[in-house]
Amino acid sequence: MVITARLKQVLENMELLEAKLESAVQQMEKSPEKSHRINISGSEFKKFLEKELIRPLYSAYIALVQIQESRIEENKNATIQGGPLINTFVSEELKKYITPKENRAGTISLYETEKIYSTTGYGCVPMMKKELEEFMDYEVGSNCKDDWNLGQTLMIRGCDPLPRRRCLARASKLYLKPYSINESLWLMPEGRNVRWSNYQCKNFECLASNYNAKTGCFDMEKEKLKWINHTAQPIDFVIKDVLALKPGEIRIGLDFSVGTGTFAARMREEDVTIVSIAMNLGAPFNEMIALRGLIPLYVSLNQRLPFFDNTMDLIHTNRVLDGYWSDLQSLDFVMFDLDRVLRPGGLLWIDRFLCKRKDLDEYLFLFLQFKYRKHKWSVAPKSKDEVYLSALLEKSIRG
Repeated sequence: MVITARLKQVLENMELLEAKLESAVQQMEKSPEKSHRINISGSEFKKFLEKELIRPLYSAYIALVQIQESRIEENKNATIQGGPLINTFVSEELKKYITPKENRAGTISLYETEKIYSTTGYGCVPMMKKELEEFMDYEVGSNCKDDWNLGQTLMIRGCDPLPRRRCLARASKLYLKPYSINESLWLMPEGRNVRWSNYQCKNFECLASNYNAKTGCFDMEKEKLKWINHTAQPIDFVIKDVLALKPGEIRIGLDFSVGTGTFAARMREEDVTIVSIAMNLGAPFNEMIALRGLIPLYVSLNQRLPFFDNTMDLIHTNRVLDGYWSDLQSLDFVMFDLDRVLRPGGLLWIDRFLCKRKDLDEYLFLFLQFKYRKHKWSVAPKSKDEVYLSALLEKSIRG
């Protein structure tokens, strides 16, 4: 029913657009001498085409693609198996948001889950009742169990935010005083300040030597090279160039990426405060960011951002939103949330977004639909079938 209604809406919009065009053509045919006298500038004509033709057609195209990808029968089964509570809601938009979605790549994602679970807290009951009860099984006032990974699993699968607990969070018994702020940004942190029981690596040296997609970003010598010098790749922007676009205006921001805080460290050197979103996916990313003297925000990547509207000067995103991990509809919700917290005149820095070449146009619409001003824009091949996109966009002022 939802798919049918959405398809009907798209078709009605396209029919309305077609009727508008036919009416305009008929008027021109009736009064050809008038149409020759119409004075319209190139910029005005461009605005007309974008507003009245290109944007409605592109919106319809993306909507049809989303409908095609939804695979009616699979979504129907996913809704039933994914949680009976979904069907208790009336709002179709809410149903779309909370229905678990298949990863676009069809494999286990970067977040160690086979589906994308949007977070409203509904997922705790009844889908994860057993795990939630285990998480809340403790003696009040005593030390919590060493079960942070259970809590993280609940968060990733839509049980977010988690309930508060009345037990004492565990810490390393050997906790040492951290390095001073002038040292901590680029020194390997003290490993005794981390509890390693739930990680394959048992120290930072192990993480640094295993420099790969999952546990990368721990080698400080390699991290020092990022965002400071121009490279042969046009997709690699430099922080000083970005800040020069808005001298003195970029003060606070959000790094919506995968990493250990290096972007925030470089920005701190420029007197910009950056909050880094991170989860501990196989390694102590949060501990690493904090030990460097930076601010980690421990929230699941599908949660509504815990910031008020129009507050961030800058949002930087790298790897998290790649086209391999997000389906179009999930990414669309994320993009609207990024737009919500970015202030007018603020900068959205899309850094090395990776997708299949054939899917690039679909993702471009999601990035360009807000009509941001383009400061920088670059596409570069990664392989025959894959491309990187980097963009620096400025949010427009709108009432």
